[in-house]
Amino acid sequence: MRRNPWNQLIAEGAGTFLFFFVGAGSAALADFSGATGGPGGPGLITIALAHGLVLAVLVSALGAVSGAHFNPAVTFGVWLAGQIESRRAATYVLAQLIGALAAGLALRAVFTSEQSPTIGTPALAPGISPAVGIGIEVVLTVVLLVAVFGTAIDPRGPKVGGLAIGFAVGADIMMGGPLTGAAMNPARWFGPAVATAQYGDWYVWIIGPLMGAAIAAIAYRYLLLPEADLQRTPAKPEADVE
Repeated sequence: MRRNPWNQLIAEGAGTFLFFFVGAGSAALADFSGATGGPGGPGLITIALAHGLVLAVLVSALGAVSGAHFNPAVTFGVWLAGQIESRRAATYVLAQLIGALAAGLALRAVFTSEQSPTIGTPALAPGISPAVGIGIEVVLTVVLLVAVFGTAIDPRGPKVGGLAIGFAVGADIMMGGPLTGAAMNPARWFGPAVATAQYGDWYVWIIGPLMGAAIAAIAYRYLLLPEADLQRTPAKPEADVE
């Protein structure tokens, strides 16, 4: 049965909204707790878990509809690997940006500028230059795309739903969150940045994720995916194929 392209776009937009509302919302909650004098807000591990767990759920739930990219860098990488046509990739990115902006505006409605000035907008830590920030985002995005290609695209990979992808995001945030915000996703920066009008070092969260996605995609397309065959499994990667 032919897929309805509108359903795919709705899944991408809605999934991106839900991902960022929970993920960026957990970061905004840290500001909120400090501003209101409430109980201790979420720490780095909690924020990483919020991003990783909600992404794992959403990828597992919506992957069959759209592939559950929720990230222009993922769509770019999948496109470079020849796994999605150009027109559909462009519409995916548009849906993701709309979902991201909706999440940013929704979080601004929940948290005032006094309660959370940034609502989770990624930012460079003191002493981290834009060049270093781009490099960090490149490496973190490679980790994410390796999980995407290895578990969702490569036919040899274990089909574990969104669990591995969520783990990759959570692990990346535990390392890079204090340094760059560990966006790995231009839309993750775009939504809260527009909602709060904070555009400092904006190119870091565009160039870094796209470069990382390109590295992973090219490696998979020309080095790893040509080796994939349905007769090869994780248990028998050496299986001979006629």
